[in-house]
Amino acid sequence: MNVSICTISFRNSLQSIEQLAQWTAAQGFAGIEMWGTHARHLMANSQLNGQWLRSHGLIVPMLSDYLPFEKEWSTIYQAAKTLILLAERWETNQIRVFAGNRGSDQVEKGERKQLVTKLREVCVMVSRNGMNVVVEIHPRTLCDTIPSTLQLLAEVNHPALKINFDVLHTWESGADIDQAFIELYPFITHFHLKNVTDRSQLSVFHPERVFQPSDSRKGMTSLFTGCIDYHHFFTQHDFSDCHVSLEWFGHHPFDVLQADNRKLLPYQKKKIYHSFS
Repeated sequence: MNVSICTISFRNSLQSIEQLAQWTAAQGFAGIEMWGTHARHLMANSQLNGQWLRSHGLIVPMLSDYLPFEKEWSTIYQAAKTLILLAERWETNQIRVFAGNRGSDQVEKGERKQLVTKLREVCVMVSRNGMNVVVEIHPRTLCDTIPSTLQLLAEVNHPALKINFDVLHTWESGADIDQAFIELYPFITHFHLKNVTDRSQLSVFHPERVFQPSDSRKGMTSLFTGCIDYHHFFTQHDFSDCHVSLEWFGHHPFDVLQADNRKLLPYQKKKIYHSFS
């Protein structure tokens, strides 16, 4: 298991990428998942790139951003071009986006078909650069349930389309996370790990709340103290070669990330069984 932090954890605090790199390396993390907003703001300094991060012993496992699939293709095309340039700069071949901005039960058949066509075109673009498009299991997207996610993978039918398995959002969808993991395993290239104290608090992860600095963070909790039993999850599957990110959105990110990384150590080399051969 290769564990990374996310720069989005520091969206509301004053930390430079140099400070984050030094701290992340000192804590024994494998890398830093770069939020697209941060990557764009760092474009002016050409010295800050993937090679520079590797000098700290770190990688960028994934660039996380968004594409405006609701808009015309020319707008999506330009946005995708920018993401490819950012990914090249930070030497990652994984570009995380959301599969639209409405739930699978809210999208008409024709709208879904249009989004599938656009997503396939983006896959064609990024695959020419040796990259993947990684859609995340997330509410209010076409990947808000496991059946809809599997349907989307079949509809797009492109080898560059992969999955960011967000464990909390998978659990939030009502799915059994172990069964979902097995079903999606061939397509999974990354994991987001986070937890919640109670299902009634899941709205704390809605984007309109996550990006509001003054909003309450009640319900966010460290990895091993919430509703999801990560000990069970980690000991049921093989994560030895996986890339995971601690997606912490709450207060005191340095303290929480450091503590969760230490608690993950017993699982990082563990290989209990592999049920996908």
